[in-house]
This record gives sequence, C-alpha cells and structure tokens, in this order.
Amino acid sequence: MYDFELQKPTSVAEAVAALADGSAQALAGGQTLIPTMKQRLADPGTLVSLMAIPALQGVAMTSSGLSIGATTTHAVVALSALAHYPALAALAGQIGDPAVRNRGTIGGSIANNDPSACYPAAILASNAVIVTNAREIAADDYFQGMFATALEEGEIVTAVRFPIPLQAAYVKFPQPASRFALVGAFVARFEDGVRVAVTGASNNGAFRWNAAETALSADFIVQALAGLVLPADDMIADLHGSAEYRAHLCAVMLKRAVLAA
Repeated sequence: MYDFELQKPTSVAEAVAALADGSAQALAGGQTLIPTMKQRLADPGTLVSLMAIPALQGVAMTSSGLSIGATTTHAVVALSALAHYPALAALAGQIGDPAVRNRGTIGGSIANNDPSACYPAAILASNAVIVTNAREIAADDYFQGMFATALEEGEIVTAVRFPIPLQAAYVKFPQPASRFALVGAFVARFEDGVRVAVTGASNNGAFRWNAAETALSADFIVQALAGLVLPADDMIADLHGSAEYRAHLCAVMLKRAVLAA
C-alpha cells in the first residue's frame, strides 16, 4: 500500500470540498477500495472518509418511500429495512459475510457498481432514486456499465430512496468464496406493472429484463415466464461459469424470485 492522507469530514459540504482535490477519493466502507490499495492497484493521495457524517447514516420511512443514508451498512439495512421492505432487507443480509456486512455500505456499493453486486438489482427493480449532494438520479439513468455510473467528478451519493412495491423478492446464486452473485434476480410488482433486474450475469453490469417485465405485468405467475430465454452474447464467461450457463441461471433465479414474492 502506498502512503496516503486520511481526512474525516463531519458534513457533506466538508466532504465535497475535500474531494475537490484531484488526488482525493471518497471512502465509504472500503470493501473494494482498501484491498485494491493494498495490492498497489490504486494510489489515491488522499482518502476522504464519509463515515463520520451523521447526515449520511440511517434508515427512515418518508412520504416518497424508504430512505437509506449512503453510509448505512448492509447489516443495518438488513435489520432496519425489514419492517418496511422485507425483500431489500433479505438482500442486504445475504451480502458477503458478517465482517463485510458490518463495514460495507449501500452508497459505497452503488458508487463502485461491481457487475456482481446485489444492490444494483434492487435499485433498478424498485425504480429507486439515487440522491447526491447535487441532484437526484433515476435508477434507469444511474448505472452506465461495468464499474460506471452517472456520478460526476467529486459528486457523492448521500441517500437512496426506494418506493415500496406490493410484492418483491430477490434470489441469487452466490459464488461460494466471495458471496457475490453469480446471478441474482430481483422482481418487484407495483400497481402499474412489474420490474425485473438481474445482476452478476452481464458484462455491462445490472440490467432490466424487459421481456420478463412484460410477461409478469400481464400475469404475475411463474408460468408467464415459460419460454423466455436471454441471449448469451453479452454474458460474463469466467472460471465460475460460461456465458450460456449464466443466461440459463437468469431464468432460473427469476422464477424462484417470483415464487418467493
């Protein structure tokens, strides 16, 4: 690990000012960033920890849905969201292991946008809103490919707002060592239709499965998915599974999610 300076602002304004330095990088849990730095694959001159900012922490119900502060840990989401959004709480409780769940944060996860992370599927399927220090970003506009988001330089996630669906569930096939999703499917039924999002499968990161949404919006039963197949062209192929295997798992995980919902 290279030498670096650590700053711990106590307000969002202080954090944004600290990040104006071109060599500074935000730290919100560090479950990806710190291992990367240890391997000397990243060399930020300054780390700006967001963990001491009270405004970025906590889970609360509002008139527009469930609001989760960016530095709220997975463990807290799993506990505090249970009464309001059980599917989201269950997702958070499956992330990594206890050490990861007690350090990793929702904001850090979606800012990193790992293609196998769980939260992006929940955010897309829930039609959530990502709140930053500068604006609000719709879920469909936020994720822009593997490790890519709509965040501008120096912009930080402050909260995520989740509308509460009528029914929802998340099911994933975990990679045994990392507990990342080899494939994960989140389904959410709202009054105006069904949204489906898949993570872990595509080279472009989490995505919505539009054909499945149309089928389930017409009839929210597993049988509505009969015959639906995703093309393997864009799927991840690695030592854990071929592109064709992941395409097959997408349908399997979605059917299980519909049954769970």
